[in-house]
Parts: sequence; C-alpha cells; structure tokens
Amino acid sequence: MPKFLIQATYTPEGTKGLLKEGASGRRDAVDRVVTNLGGSVEAMYYAFGTDDLVCIIDLPDPVSMAAISLTVKASGALHTRATPLLTLEEIDEAARRQVTFRAPGA
Repeated sequence: MPKFLIQATYTPEGTKGLLKEGASGRRDAVDRVVTNLGGSVEAMYYAFGTDDLVCIIDLPDPVSMAAISLTVKASGALHTRATPLLTLEEIDEAARRQVTFRAPGA
C-alpha cells in the first residue's frame, strides 16, 4: 500500500479549531478520513517551526491521497504537502531499470 508523508501548517482559523477541539480530536478526524478511504495512519506528530503537523499515512492509491488533499485544502484550515514515500526495495527496483535519457544540450 502506498505510503505518504504529510506536512501541514494550520491557518489562523485552523489553529482556533485545534485549540477548541484539542489534538486528540484532530487525530480522530484524520483517522476517520484515512480509514474511510481504506488506509491507515502510521504516525501523527505535532511540531513547531515551519510545519505544525507531520503524519505518515498508508492509502490504497495516489488518487485517494489526491482526494484527501483537495478536500483538506478546500477547507482553508490547513496548508499541506504530501510526499510519496518509497521503500528501500522500491528504490532498488528503480535502480535496476534501464532508462534511455539524453541530458539537455548533450
């Protein structure tokens, strides 16, 4: 199952909601969204600095990730980035594949 790193920053309105609801309430909301699409939440951490929230989630496919991303961004409560994560084995497989490429200007 594809794995994604989610990095999020709350907007002022999103922060007000977090203060009202608490981190546990937000975890429940994230769990519901992800599990309703057939996935699971591996980890969820709050941070300070550039990102307020970091999650690692498993989803059945990239389209599910796109659906979540569009819905969350449309809420206006968070600015998010989703990064696909690859296993060591997947990178090994990629390294074995032959790719024909000509660099620009070469």
